[in-house]
Amino acid sequence: MWEPVWTNNLEAEVNGQRLALLGLAFPWKVRIRWGMNELETPSNDPYAPPATGWLPVISGHEVRRCGGNPPGGRWLRKPEEFANCHPLAERLGCAPRMAGTSLSTNSSKGAVFLRRLASTLLMWGLITAVYVSGRPLAFLAMVGVLTLVAIIEFFRMAAAAKVPCFPRFGVVASAVYLLSVGWLIFEGKAERLFQLDAVALFVVLAGAFTLQLRHPLRGLEPILAVGSTLVGFLYVAVFFSFAARLAIAPPGHLTPLGAVGVPGAWLLLWVVAVTKCTDAGAYIVGSLIGSHKMIPHVSPGKTWEGFGGALLFAQLVGCGLFAIPQLGLAGFFGGWGHVIALNALLALLAVVGDLAESIIKRSFNAKDSGKFLPGIGGALDLIDSICFTAPVVFFYLLWMAA
Repeated sequence: MWEPVWTNNLEAEVNGQRLALLGLAFPWKVRIRWGMNELETPSNDPYAPPATGWLPVISGHEVRRCGGNPPGGRWLRKPEEFANCHPLAERLGCAPRMAGTSLSTNSSKGAVFLRRLASTLLMWGLITAVYVSGRPLAFLAMVGVLTLVAIIEFFRMAAAAKVPCFPRFGVVASAVYLLSVGWLIFEGKAERLFQLDAVALFVVLAGAFTLQLRHPLRGLEPILAVGSTLVGFLYVAVFFSFAARLAIAPPGHLTPLGAVGVPGAWLLLWVVAVTKCTDAGAYIVGSLIGSHKMIPHVSPGKTWEGFGGALLFAQLVGCGLFAIPQLGLAGFFGGWGHVIALNALLALLAVVGDLAESIIKRSFNAKDSGKFLPGIGGALDLIDSICFTAPVVFFYLLWMAA
């Protein structure tokens, strides 16, 4: 009796012989003929273990797609033949295809650079327009759009990875929460935002448990569904809302009742600049001299040398902007000592925020959170580190105001 034994996602053992499998996943079952025997992958789900549609790379085998032969109606003897007949296959020897990746053979470094450049120019053009307008509603709209797109990306990744969650409830709760934040700010009741946070967390947690009552209890699925919904709401909607609070209602600098302005516009720009230049510094220095891996099981590209570059760039940008008197940043901070300490703290939190999203994407088997910005990634890829730095600056201002 011929029974394959799946040893892991990369191998199958057949009659005591180990059959290596290649990391290309296909959204259909694949049948392998090994001598006089045939093996069919156990599922047509490209994300279910063992990895579905894995292509064997040992010579002498033949493969075909189940439920219909490849072009020509024949068995394919070479991995290249099978790869070429699949529209998503680009090369052999790669890792399993992850959700959100593209394997188009027509992509080139030049095209990717142009898309990234166009996305960057468009993004900074919109940010400039928001700042030039000077309207609180424009800042709220910018934060709101990024938040909603990011929360949708989060739940799409979860759904693609078949992680239990309540995506519609999470998105609706986030939209209602953002509208409530804007309403409190425009009503001159920004001091009640923390009460709103507490109520929102209770509603989301209680609502997720209530929705779970409609589904059967299977292992850890109920806890995963409730937990993933709560994490998505807290991590994206609540954390990133502090960007709007910094711009429109920074503690200790609230505008008079009925005269809503943007007193923290340059403060928010300072936070974003320090955060993003931290990422740039880590990338540049890590690419040039990085050799000591920081946390390889989470992000193989992060190095300790890159972290040093992140600290350096944060200090250069943060102190440089603080030294420009026209920005009025001196009214927010307690002096150079506070600025230097905040620069270091923001650099650390920017790295943590980036790694936090790496944990999420690796857990969801996704390369990018989405395609919101072609060549760059999704909205969540854009705001991940700001979700950790903006709240800390807000808490610092609370401490200063007290």
